[in-house]
Amino acid sequence: MHINRPVDDDTEPDLTPDLRQWRYFVAVADERHFGRAAERLSMTQPPLSQAIRALEDALGVALFARTKRSVELTAVGAALLPDVRRLIAAADALPPLAQSLARGEAGSLALAFVSTADYGLLPELLREFGARYPHVRLQLAEATSDVQIEELVAGRIDAGLVIPPVPPRHAASLSYLPVLREPLIVAMPAEAAEAAEAADAAADAPVRIADIASLPLVIFPRRLAPGFYDIITGCYGAAGVTPRIGQEAIQMQTIVSLVSAGMGVALVPQSLRNLRRTGVVYRALADPAPVVETGLVWRTDDVSPVLAGFIDVVRGAARRASPSRPGSTPDAAGEAGAAGAGRRASRP
Repeated sequence: MHINRPVDDDTEPDLTPDLRQWRYFVAVADERHFGRAAERLSMTQPPLSQAIRALEDALGVALFARTKRSVELTAVGAALLPDVRRLIAAADALPPLAQSLARGEAGSLALAFVSTADYGLLPELLREFGARYPHVRLQLAEATSDVQIEELVAGRIDAGLVIPPVPPRHAASLSYLPVLREPLIVAMPAEAAEAAEAADAAADAPVRIADIASLPLVIFPRRLAPGFYDIITGCYGAAGVTPRIGQEAIQMQTIVSLVSAGMGVALVPQSLRNLRRTGVVYRALADPAPVVETGLVWRTDDVSPVLAGFIDVVRGAARRASPSRPGSTPDAAGEAGAAGAGRRASRP
């Protein structure tokens, strides 16, 4: 004789209500009537009543007090209703959010930048990107080029505005887009500028490297910005003089502040004219002015729609740069500036 024995099963059934049941709950709560709620939901009343009963059974509580004449929320039902409305609203927002994410219109972008980009290029890019993609959250950080490359390779940032070159060991994994080339100018203490003007008898006269060679030079450390460092020292070498390095600093604001304090002179990108400091005068170079390039670098295999949108904005800025902005020749930068700087720009 076969005897049926109960089977021990510790697995609890999944009683989690689904979104459809919660929509039914809200409809009945709003209408206070199963018939009207069923009509609103384009269904018949019996399946609606069964679905609400199944919801209550799953929760183990009554959500409605039913009489022959009315349907009212219980205290539990009334307390749950605001949260259920928020749940449904959040669920309804997911499809358009997914589409926005796919178009790069929502999400986040972690962008790092060298301090030299902070006084012209970066504000321009942020204004346009913010106008096009107002719902993208930007995470900004100032960092030297070498730090940005390491952060990018580690996946801690999405893109960086750097001064090339990109280290050869990362050339296979990173893409680089030249954006802006601008000449270097001299930032000098006001008293030094006055002395130069007295000797030259012309205000705002261009300055020769030979005329400032005796003054201490304030510069980025080579270990942190080798490309920029070599451009500056190469400028001195081309003039037949050796720079007298007095101070090193890793931020452009600090460099200009040291100039303001009379600690020396500095060669800075032309856009630094926008950084006003008491006691600092900016002068063009009489010698052939060296040009510093700034470009965008990102992981070649990054297919983020948000990143693609930002790259498109940067491409537009590179196209707009023209000889009318002295030294700003992105096409020339594309030919000469990215040697050893990683893969040429390509859409991610």
